Order: sequence, then C-alpha cells, then structure tokens
Amino acid sequence: MTVRTFAAIDVGSYELTIKIFEFSGKNSMREIDCVSKRLDLGADTFAMGKISNEKMDELCRTLKDFSDIMKSYRVVGYKAYGTSAIRETKNTTIVQDQIAQRTGIKVETLGNSEQRFLDYKSVASKGESFRKIIEEKTAILDIGGGSIQLSLFDKDTLVSTQNLRLGVLRLQDYLNRFSVKSSQTEELINEMAMARLDTYKKLYLNNKEIRNLIVVDDYLSPWAVRRSGKDAGRTFLDRAEFLRIFEVLRGKNPAQIAAYMDISEERVPLLFISAVLIKYIAEMMGIERVWLPGVTLCDGIAYEYAEKIKMFQGEHDFEEDIIACAVNISKRYMGSRKRSEILENFTMIIFDSMKKVHGLGKRERLYLRLAAILHDCGKYISMVNIGETSFQIVMATEIIGLSQQEREIVANVVRFNHSKFVYDGQEASLDWNRESFLMVAKLTAILRLANSLDRSHKQKLKGLKAVLKENQLVLTVDTQEDITLEKGFFEANGDFFKEVFSVEPVLKQRKIF
Repeated sequence: MTVRTFAAIDVGSYELTIKIFEFSGKNSMREIDCVSKRLDLGADTFAMGKISNEKMDELCRTLKDFSDIMKSYRVVGYKAYGTSAIRETKNTTIVQDQIAQRTGIKVETLGNSEQRFLDYKSVASKGESFRKIIEEKTAILDIGGGSIQLSLFDKDTLVSTQNLRLGVLRLQDYLNRFSVKSSQTEELINEMAMARLDTYKKLYLNNKEIRNLIVVDDYLSPWAVRRSGKDAGRTFLDRAEFLRIFEVLRGKNPAQIAAYMDISEERVPLLFISAVLIKYIAEMMGIERVWLPGVTLCDGIAYEYAEKIKMFQGEHDFEEDIIACAVNISKRYMGSRKRSEILENFTMIIFDSMKKVHGLGKRERLYLRLAAILHDCGKYISMVNIGETSFQIVMATEIIGLSQQEREIVANVVRFNHSKFVYDGQEASLDWNRESFLMVAKLTAILRLANSLDRSHKQKLKGLKAVLKENQLVLTVDTQEDITLEKGFFEANGDFFKEVFSVEPVLKQRKIF
C-alpha cells in the first residue's frame, strides 16, 4: 500500500502552523503531527503595511524549523500559503523572495476567495457530518485575522458568499487604537459588526431562516474539539448551550478565561472577539445550532492535495459551488438564467468538440462556463457599454475558489464577447503573459461563436451537434425557423474563431418536419 506524507504550512496573521498528514489508500487522510508558533504578523501589516525586520527574522527562523520537521518526516510534498498578513503587505514579492532564500520554503499567497475555499474544503474533510448539515439551510462563518466570510447553503447548494472586513486582528487593532476599556469591548464589537452586517442582512438574508452555523476559527473551535475529546458530535451546540458558554466567558477576567479554556492569556482577547462575532451573527440569523468542527486552513490544504493526487474523493462537487456563485451574481444583476443556460450549453459543446485543437483543460472549461453565465451582467449598468461594465462587475465581485488572475481571465472573456478584442496587453491596461493572452483569445472565440447561435434570444436552435473534420468545425442544428440573423452573426464571429484556431466553423441547418 502506498503511503504518502505531506506537510501543510499556514503562514497566518497571528501564528504559523505546520501539520503533517499521512495518506494511505483511498479517502484515508490522517494528521500525525501539528506544530504552531505564535507570531503576530497581522499587527504590523494592518497598522503599517509592512512586516518589521524583527518579525521577518523570527518568521524565517520558524520556517527553517518547519523545514527541519519536514525532513524528519521525509515528506514527499508540501504546500505553504500566506494569508492576509502576507497578502496585504506593500512588499509581498520581496517578503516571499526573502523567505525562499533564507529557508528554502516557497510561500504562495492566497487570495481571499482561494483561502475561504480551502477553509470550506477543510470542513468538507469531516465527511458525513458536513454532508448532512448543509442539506439544511446553513451558514459557514469563517473568521480570519483580517476579515470574515459568510457563505449560505441550502439543499447542498451554495447560495451566496460574501467577505466582510471584520477579522479578529483588525477589530483588536481598532480596540487598541481607541483605548477601549474591557467593559466596553463587547458593545463596540457589536457596533462595528452592526455597521457592516445590517447591510449584509438586507442584501442576502431577506427573511431567510438559517438553522445551522458552522464556525471556522482558530480560537473557539480548537477549544470545542479538546472539550469534546475529538468527538465531532459533541462539537454541535444548540443555541442555549452556546449562550451558556458565552456567559461564562463574559463573567470571567482574562486569566480565568485562559485557565478555563486552557490557552495562553495573550490569546484571550482574540478568542473573546471571535465569540462576540459568533453570538451576534447567530442571533441575527436566528440560528438553532452551532457546529465548531475545529478544522484549520491546513486541513483544507491537505484535502486539496489529496484530491489532486487522486487519493481522496469527496461526495461534494466543489466546482458546482463556484458555478452557483456565478449564477447568483448573474441573478443579482438581472441576468436571464434561461438565456445563460442555453449559452452555457452551446459553449460546452463547442469546447468539448475542439479539445484536439485548443489544448485547454478542465480548469479552462470552468472559466468558459463562468463567462457564459456572466456574459451580459453589465446590461444592468449600461445597455451600450456592455463589455466594459460586465468586465468591471466581474473584477469587483469575489467568486469563491478563483484567484485574482483567474477572475481577470473570466472578466476579459466576458468583456471581449461584446467589445473589440485587444491584442496588446498594455493597450488594454492588463498584465498579460503569453499563456493568459492565448487562453483569453481561445475562450473568447468560442463564446462569441456560441453567442451568435442565439443572437435573437429566442432559443431557435435545438439539438446542437459539433463535429471536427480536419480544418472545419461543422455545427448542425435542428430548427424550422428563420435563422438569417443567427447565420449573419455566425459568419461575422467565425472570422475571429478561424484566426485563433485555423479552423473554419460551418453552420448546417436540419429542418424538422
């Protein structure tokens, strides 16, 4: 039996963590070691925009120790990610280079949507408990140092996800700056939360009844797991039980809380902020049950690695969550779901028929699906400059699971579906490399061709079939309607398609009698 040892490293805002995992067979993932070191990088980043030299030295010393741990376990692979404290520095590239030169560890930065997606996967690693709870109306509250993420689920489907700058370190920085007394802490946190969450409630909850709240944090969740003896069933708390625990925290001083929770006293302020946020959001949503699974980003990193090496296959389809996120963005901007479904279907048929020519893979197929769903979201703002306004909407809207670069690819495909294609990255104000440029060109060519097949928005064409024959792509459709308009735009968009692929698209009409 093949056994793989893997290390997941989280360069967090408040502490550094390495977890060693062992994979031995299908769907077998076991944590065999975990080492954490407190290092408050976030305080520097959020206050000054840079990490101090002293903390940089300590960061490198700790990562060098982590490197030695990996050698002792003979790990066959590792992933190290920096979150908001690294991501939001003014000199991220320099920080990454210094770490690589001094420790040999390559630290990649996670965009917020990527980080939250991995946190979400870490909850999914709990298997049956996760699958059961998201069948009901459920919210995931992911509490980080710089921000929180709220994701809503119903019937195993992601309904919405939104990021809010209410992270525990950010709030702690405000409390310190304002010289807040301990007796005022809870009220001020509530006021800061209210200012952001009242708007969120109006936009996303809309009288929805949310039954369950899953909490991902580094403060209350680990305590709940220790308290339960690692019995996942005992980390489910009903509303009354959670409120009793909160009252205990409210009634004790920091030293007493540290003793009660078995944590260092310096962690107490952050734990209390996290608890206040959970309480406020649970009350706002009318939550009946809180689940504290005790997972961390490292668990999500390991889960994703296991998926990639095909040693783990969960039942939940995460790609469909990304799609659901795009569908909800389109809905918010009054997009036609029927129209986007037709376009999505046409683009997938064309993409799949051109595999031998375009050389793109599963991930690029996802980009095209997203672009088809979001193809006309800009009409909500302008009926004239649809391409530009659609581009701005996609770039300004977080899509969970996509990096900033991936979102830019989708945004440009949407943009050039309507606007003149720009060959020069500088002219387009874009930092394109050759690979990104070609990807955008290929996906745009496919989307434009698919779009021409429903140019009248009347869904005239049925039963689309695509066959690649040497230097021609023959598209056959069933219809007895007049498709003069579709043929005209098909020929116009066919020129760009042929330029990109050196394949001539041909439209054949098969009339139904």
